Amino acid sequence: MRPDGFGQVLPTPAVLADRALPTRDLLPPPVGDRYAATIDPVPDAVIARSTWTPACPVTRAQLRYLTMSFWGFDGRAHTGEMIVNATAAQGVTRVFGTLFAERFPLEEMRVTAAAELDAAPTGDGNNTGAFVCRKGTKLSSWSAHAYGLALDVNPFCNPYTKGDLVLPELASAYVDRRDRRPGMVLAGDATVRAFAAIGWSWGGDWSSPKDIQHFTATGR
Repeated sequence: MRPDGFGQVLPTPAVLADRALPTRDLLPPPVGDRYAATIDPVPDAVIARSTWTPACPVTRAQLRYLTMSFWGFDGRAHTGEMIVNATAAQGVTRVFGTLFAERFPLEEMRVTAAAELDAAPTGDGNNTGAFVCRKGTKLSSWSAHAYGLALDVNPFCNPYTKGDLVLPELASAYVDRRDRRPGMVLAGDATVRAFAAIGWSWGGDWSSPKDIQHFTATGR
């Protein structure tokens, strides 16, 4: 650990410098190559394995459970899952419909588990997700993720940076945005435009920190 409480920022292993790992299916893949999405109340079994508790700043009824098709780095179509705020559900499914049409690759899309909140950082995470009941990075206030109103896309390929800090901690190979590789979000690209179309802003437009993975309905 670093003195600031984050994991040490270490060089990116060669196997992850041009990351294109296959997706492990958690849900049945879509039929054919057509985008499919569902919006439902969050099932009991999903709530039980998520980070939601009654102490969170949103009620369970204010959240929705989404399933959405996405393309993996393996070139195959997969079905992912996500919890978002009910007010954002329709818009988010439209965004990922656009990403599917563009064949923008995602490594995984799954609900964050409670155990992950306290796990030691491995620095190699690349899960695309939204709702996580936690405070903002080094803040006392709730993150927009805790309301289901923020979303991170391929965090390893699109790291958070502030000074010498890189999150995930092994993602330094992706800090130089001039070295363009699949899964990266770039200024003005289809991903940024799709989120802008539903009124969400991009952390890549911030000066410090620069949170390239982060899209938010609240500006935070």
